[in-house]
Amino acid sequence: MTDAPGLDRFYSVIPAGGIGSRLWPLSRADAPKFLHDLTGSGQSLVRDTWDRLGPLSGEQRIMVVTGRAHRAAVEKQIPALADQNVVLESEPRDSSAAIGLAAAILEKREPGVIIGSFAADHVIRDTRGFRRAAIEAIAAADAGYIATIGITPTEPAIGFGYIHCGAPLQIDGAASAVEVDSFVEKPDLETAQEYVASGDYLWNGGMFISRASVLLEQLGRSEPELLAGLLELAEAWDTPRRGAVVDKVWPGLKKIAIDYTVAEPAAAEGKLAVIPGDFDWDDVGDFASLAKLHSGGRKSDLAILGENARVLADASSGVVVSQTGRLISLIGVNDIVVVDTPDALLVTTSANAQRVKAVVDALKLSGRNDVL
Repeated sequence: MTDAPGLDRFYSVIPAGGIGSRLWPLSRADAPKFLHDLTGSGQSLVRDTWDRLGPLSGEQRIMVVTGRAHRAAVEKQIPALADQNVVLESEPRDSSAAIGLAAAILEKREPGVIIGSFAADHVIRDTRGFRRAAIEAIAAADAGYIATIGITPTEPAIGFGYIHCGAPLQIDGAASAVEVDSFVEKPDLETAQEYVASGDYLWNGGMFISRASVLLEQLGRSEPELLAGLLELAEAWDTPRRGAVVDKVWPGLKKIAIDYTVAEPAAAEGKLAVIPGDFDWDDVGDFASLAKLHSGGRKSDLAILGENARVLADASSGVVVSQTGRLISLIGVNDIVVVDTPDALLVTTSANAQRVKAVVDALKLSGRNDVL
């Protein structure tokens, strides 16, 4: 498939940021969820992402954007990551800054480059299905569109945003591409059921593929000051001035998600294409999705994670994550979530898994940063 439109100019970008606060206390500021093995594959989610993208762009054409504190862990897990392809954030500034900086650096190095941004902490096991969709998205980007890959819903999920699909697009190499009519925030259950029944909606997987120049142009129309800062950074990036310019510019960059600066405005202008993806996908956003990932959707099962986990269970279901080796006994509890770490213990239920973020917010307000 090397003759697929645009594939020879394609560069993968992996934004590896965020704490994954709904997976606390497993996911922490110094060990966010992309550094954990949540699938049982024997390696971290960011390594799984790297392995998925390597055959698509080539390992020498994968850039990772991550925090300074995570550099050592990322490089240990991905030894083949080229030094020039490590982009470090001094502090988190959200996805517009992270992906925009990658685009600006790569466009300066290689004018005309096509980039694809794929989160470091998503689970995709059907790599062939992913590759088919990605190649179509690259072709759409080559034709001048900003493209995304939408996931065909398997249920009326309320934890994901949705993409409302419009008319088919005629793009060489992207036969299944359709126009994005709009993005929709996470719906309630009744609305999600209507979306899935209509067949006109896809889950928003947060994957964006575009010519770097087109993405930057769209970003600049929405946030000209942010673009100016990113271009200043890119201009100095491969020079001895990088450190000084980063210290001056990065803290002042606006924190805003790329959905608001690029994706939604592009959709409103008819410039956003979506490729339906029929492969499996999960953003492992909370412990309920983690339990489902390991139980195959069977609610009667108990998922147990942790190398030295010691669990005795009788008529119980849910998920147990253990990092301590302490004996955990469960008797007659359904859909339970137990996360046992050396300095914090979480006990909740799958139905309340989304509320874990509130605990993290409360800890921040109380100044308990020692367990964050």
